[in-house]
Amino acid sequence: MRIVFLLALRYLFSKKSKNIINLISWISVGVITFTTAAFVIIISVMNGFTSVVSNLYNSVEADLKIVPAKGKYFNADTVIPKIASYSDIKQISKSISNQALVKYKQKQMLITIRGVDSNFVSISNVNSVIQNGKFTLKDKSGYYAVIGLGIANQLNVNISNQFVPLVFYSPKRIKNTGTSTDIINEKALYVSGIFSINDDFDYKYIFTDLKIAQDLLDAEGLVSSIEIAVKENTSLNKTQQDLQNLLGNNFIIKTREQLNEVLFKTLQTEKLWTFLILSFILLIATFSIISALTMLIIEKQKDIQTLYALGADKQMLQSVFMVEGFLITFGGALAGLLLGIFVCELQIHFHLITFNENSILPYYPVEVEAKDILSVIFILLIIGFFAAIYPVQHFTRDVKWNR
Repeated sequence: MRIVFLLALRYLFSKKSKNIINLISWISVGVITFTTAAFVIIISVMNGFTSVVSNLYNSVEADLKIVPAKGKYFNADTVIPKIASYSDIKQISKSISNQALVKYKQKQMLITIRGVDSNFVSISNVNSVIQNGKFTLKDKSGYYAVIGLGIANQLNVNISNQFVPLVFYSPKRIKNTGTSTDIINEKALYVSGIFSINDDFDYKYIFTDLKIAQDLLDAEGLVSSIEIAVKENTSLNKTQQDLQNLLGNNFIIKTREQLNEVLFKTLQTEKLWTFLILSFILLIATFSIISALTMLIIEKQKDIQTLYALGADKQMLQSVFMVEGFLITFGGALAGLLLGIFVCELQIHFHLITFNENSILPYYPVEVEAKDILSVIFILLIIGFFAAIYPVQHFTRDVKWNR
C-alpha cells in the first residue's frame, strides 16, 4: 500500500498543472510565509517592550518586598533576625515611604517620599535610571534627595543650584504633638540626582536617606517595608512561600510583579489578544490553501479515476491531497519562521528601526522566545489540518468510486 501511495502521489503531481493552479499554490505559500513572519516579528517586539518595562521596574524594586498586613509601619528589628539566616537571601534593605509636601522656591506639590538605607543600591539597579547627577543620599557634607524627572520639571528644579534646597513638610503623628502648637515636621535637602523611569514614578517619588525620612514622617525606628534580593538561580516563588510561612499572617510578601500587578497583567493581556488576532489573520490566510486544493482536485478528476481503477482506494487518494495541503502549509510556515527570526536578529544586532531622539528607547526592542515559536507552529498545525481536510473531504465526494 505504501508503494501504491507513493506512485499515486508521483502520478498526480508529476505532470505540469495549469499555470493558474501553480500560481495559486505559490501565492498560498507566499501568504503563509509573510503572515507567519509578521506573527513572529510582532510577538517578539511585544516581548521586547515587556522586557524593557520589567527591567525599568527592576531598577527601583527588589525581588521581594515585606509589608505589614495592617497599618503603615512596623519595627524591622522584630523581622530581620528571623529572615537573616535564610540561605536564599542575598541582601536586605529597610525602607519607609509616605506622602509629604515638597516646596521649591514658590512652587509646591504632593509627592511620596521614600527613605532607603545604604543597602538599597545593592538590591536594585537604580543607578541605571539616573538622568542627571548621581544617586547620593548621604556624604560628609550632609544629606541629599534624588527626585523624579517629572517632579523636577514641574518644580523647575535646577540641580546645579546648590543654594536653593527642596523643603519637605509632613504632619506629626497625633501622639507626638502633645500640647505643642508645632505639628509640622520640616526638612530641607539639596538635590543630588534626577531619575527617570516612567510617569508613574517620575511624578511621584523622591528618594532620601532612611534616617531623614523617618524623622520627617515622625516614625523613628520604624519602616514601612523590608526589601529583599535573592541569590541567583533561586526559586522566587519558593522563597516567597517559605518567608510567608516563617513570618505568618502579620506580614504580606510580594514579588516585583505582584507589586505592579495591574501593569504586568495588562501587558500579558495585550500579548494574548495580539496573539489571538494574529492567529485569526493566519486563519484567513489559509483560505488560499483551500482554493489551491479545490482547483487541484477539480483538475485531477480523470487522474483520480485512473488511479482508483489501478487499485488506489478512496482513503489513499484523499491522503495524497492532504499531503499536498500540508506541504503548502509547512513550506510557507518554515519559510515564514526563518524570515521572521532573521528580521528579529537583524533588529537585535543592528538596531535598524529606531525611535526619534526624544524617546526613552533608542530603538525597537525585540526578544525572540522559544515558547512563542512553538505556539506559532502549533497554531499552524491546527489551521493547516482543517484547511486541508475540508476541500479534500468535500470535493472528492462527487467522484464516482464504483469500479
